[in-house]
Amino acid sequence: MNRINKKLNENKKLLSIYFTAGYPTLNDTVAVIENLEKSGVDMIEIGLPFSDPLADGPTIQASSTTALENGMTSEVLFDQLKDIRKTVSIPLIIMGYFNPMMQYGVEEFCKKCAEIGIDGLIIPDLPVQEYMDNYKAVFEKYGLINVLLITPQTSDERIRFVDEISDGFIYMVSSAAVTGSQSGFGNVQEDYFNRIAAMNLKAPQIVGFGISNAETFQQATSKAKGAIIGSAFIKHLTQNGVTDIDKFVNLILD
Repeated sequence: MNRINKKLNENKKLLSIYFTAGYPTLNDTVAVIENLEKSGVDMIEIGLPFSDPLADGPTIQASSTTALENGMTSEVLFDQLKDIRKTVSIPLIIMGYFNPMMQYGVEEFCKKCAEIGIDGLIIPDLPVQEYMDNYKAVFEKYGLINVLLITPQTSDERIRFVDEISDGFIYMVSSAAVTGSQSGFGNVQEDYFNRIAAMNLKAPQIVGFGISNAETFQQATSKAKGAIIGSAFIKHLTQNGVTDIDKFVNLILD
């Protein structure tokens, strides 16, 4: 069973942390991952930086720009992670845009992910139908879960379709805004959380966008299986480097 599915079967609310590979410095990637696991995080999303990140807010965009300037590429990331499974056992997901994967070669990218122990991919700009028609077989060949996204604007029919074809969790984007632009959830998000919960989907949902502290983590996971923190953690890295990661995580989980 894929590590993601094993983790989803655990009887707890899951905390997933997103960070940008190669940030704050090029060679911080492995240290960040190892420290996050030691701090009690359940899953890690490793951001592959891209020069034109459509859904990313200013914090993640700035980290991507720095990581690219530091020299981060798909090749460098794979080299950094080649021994990651000697020290890290929790699910690792690469999140990035489709262009760098196409440039690398989609099958070769998936093969490399499988070799180093990546469990899944999140590709916000890969249309679901294109994935089904052209890439699903490749992902399955290499045992990778493609995590699909829904938003408050996604129709019930579309959500049912995404649920039907998901073999991991559904990434439940909490708003139509970019990452890092919210501070808490209002009635619109609460209605959305209730709407999705009432649909009784088979795939667990993990909420992303707008989670930055213990309060918003609790709100996001009141109906969902887990939540993802990105921008707030990158701000922590900007201020503290790879030290005191446990203090950041403890503030969320306490």
